[in-house]
Amino acid sequence: MSVSFIRRIATPKKALSTAAVAAATVGMALTAAPAHAATAGSGADAKTIAHQMIPDAAQFNAFSHIVEHESGWNPHATNASSGAYGLVQALPASKMSSAGADWKTNPKTQIKWGLDYMNSRYGSPAAAWNFWQANGWY
Repeated sequence: MSVSFIRRIATPKKALSTAAVAAATVGMALTAAPAHAATAGSGADAKTIAHQMIPDAAQFNAFSHIVEHESGWNPHATNASSGAYGLVQALPASKMSSAGADWKTNPKTQIKWGLDYMNSRYGSPAAAWNFWQANGWY
């Protein structure tokens, strides 16, 4: 009789501890993603915006390579020594104001300015990336 009694107690404990582990695992999974992952102005948002603005895969990939090297897709990236700013590291940063007054905070404005710059100076993002690979800057 005592074995049956112990068994009845052990089974609910095991069920409770299994449920607690499962709940903790779910809780950890829910908190594992950074809170800022879905906020406006993040690097992931900037990349999505750029992809929408640059439908050609080769041009997008070239643009993406440059931005990855220049800012890591951080629209607020600032070079402490030069003052270059944003996704495409404009220098001086205020040049991006020609694309919009919100250039400091809006990745879309920074992407527009960067595309205009790459197209006017190099002919395309792909040509800008080729230059970057040869020189380490663009």
